[in-house]
Amino acid sequence: MKKQVVLYKKLSPLLMARLQEQTEVTLIDNLDSEGLAKLRDALPRAHGLLGASLKLDAGLLDLAPNLEAIASVSVGVDNYDIDYLSERRILLSNTPDVLTETTADTGFALILATARRVVELANLVRAGGWQRNIGPTHFGSDVHGKTLGIIGMGRIGEALAQRGHCGFGMPVIYHSHSPKPAVEQRFNAQYRTLPELLQQADFICLTLPLTADTEGLIGAEQFALMRPQSIFINISRGKVVDEAALIEALRAGQIRAAGLDVFEREPLNPDSPLLQLDNVVATPHIGSATHETREAMASCAVDNLLAALAGERPVNLVNGAAWQG
Repeated sequence: MKKQVVLYKKLSPLLMARLQEQTEVTLIDNLDSEGLAKLRDALPRAHGLLGASLKLDAGLLDLAPNLEAIASVSVGVDNYDIDYLSERRILLSNTPDVLTETTADTGFALILATARRVVELANLVRAGGWQRNIGPTHFGSDVHGKTLGIIGMGRIGEALAQRGHCGFGMPVIYHSHSPKPAVEQRFNAQYRTLPELLQQADFICLTLPLTADTEGLIGAEQFALMRPQSIFINISRGKVVDEAALIEALRAGQIRAAGLDVFEREPLNPDSPLLQLDNVVATPHIGSATHETREAMASCAVDNLLAALAGERPVNLVNGAAWQG
């Protein structure tokens, strides 16, 4: 008898056929109230879950006594109580690596867009405001040769460092939970304490995961250390930043601009003060949002789930404590 899988993310026909060949699939088309009700109804029969962008807490997963594995179509796993999953021996897997380069592309797009005021000036042209040659009030700043500060030197941090160092001749400084000698050698990067990085970097880029230690890491105290010409980029998680403090820092001119792909609450409220500021470039969490990368992520998740349900250790197992192989 095939094992039961609850799928709460649409897959391409090829991946859907592969999953259905080996499992019995219940598809939740939409995570609205009706879809969530359908999910709750399906959980008691589920051996596996596959999807993203849904917080799966103990209250929900207690409805799934037969659950063996969850395959998350993401790198971040902050939507899951890992201790709870490990206690129940539920295998959690994610999809690292396949989105590294694409997310780093997004980060550098935000660096360029904020530095050169691309969105602001494109809107000026679209609104008919380009009547003469632009003057200093509309000038941007150079990216090449400026100091790139990266907070969180994991896979995406390294890919961002490569773009800055090799493509734009940027000196790279970084802060991480430990020094990275290989990164230092490859990119001539230099380790800094967090206060040192905030004081020295022209571009301050967050690429670290959301954990209990990183939630609220960047707040009023940290923005006060940055320079008026600093540009702040966040492609990690919104809750790493105190959003109210960021808004105040932008309004007060403590920093020059911000490029944001993630927010405390998503989708971002249309009334957010961030959207009233010309020196903010806001994108709708598109870090990995290309056709190629999202298909690769989904394929990786299917591989992870099928391996787990077959009694094999998934390549991208997050909670090794749950493995009994």
